[in-house]
Amino acid sequence: MKKLLMAMLGLTILTGCTSEPAKPVQTEKKQPKAVEAVTGRTAFQKLYISARGWARDAQPYRLESQITDDWKGKDGKSAVWRAYFASPGQRGVKPFIWSGSQAPDAPSPGITPGNEDTYSPSNSSTRVFDPAFLKVDSDKALEAAQKHGGDKILQKTPDSPILYVLSWSGVTNELIWHVIYGTSPEDAKLKVPVNASNGEFMRVEK
Repeated sequence: MKKLLMAMLGLTILTGCTSEPAKPVQTEKKQPKAVEAVTGRTAFQKLYISARGWARDAQPYRLESQITDDWKGKDGKSAVWRAYFASPGQRGVKPFIWSGSQAPDAPSPGITPGNEDTYSPSNSSTRVFDPAFLKVDSDKALEAAQKHGGDKILQKTPDSPILYVLSWSGVTNELIWHVIYGTSPEDAKLKVPVNASNGEFMRVEK
């Protein structure tokens, strides 16, 4: 009996020595979300819905892209788009921003409304346009601009930033994409306006 007890005690000690300690549960590290870049028309549709939530008579007068650390405007797309809307009924203008970027210099992802300001119908810079005129997207506008000098810029400097600005011309009564090779219109290497309704190249702006 004594021998049996000694054998059982030895087995218990052996089992205790050989058992592995519990391993801590490993948690997967969250990967940073990839940047989402879209064309101007895609972003505009999202922003137009939000603007109509602000004012049912809201009409657009400007759409512009923004250069960010993680997206420079290639392929006719942008990770940040800002659209401006006017409401005659509320006598106000209000910007709405769509962001698909998490870069430090970008707005928070999603749609963010801006501050409302006073609307003046006589102001040429806030001349509204009918969204039905927007038939040509920013990627097609880039294709047209590439054929008129843009290709040479990107061949020399592939990472050159490109801006896209959409607005109505009261002089020619046309909706125009302005494809701007640079971080702003002031320091642009090239500016090419393209008709946003038919995609036709208009001219090279200095």
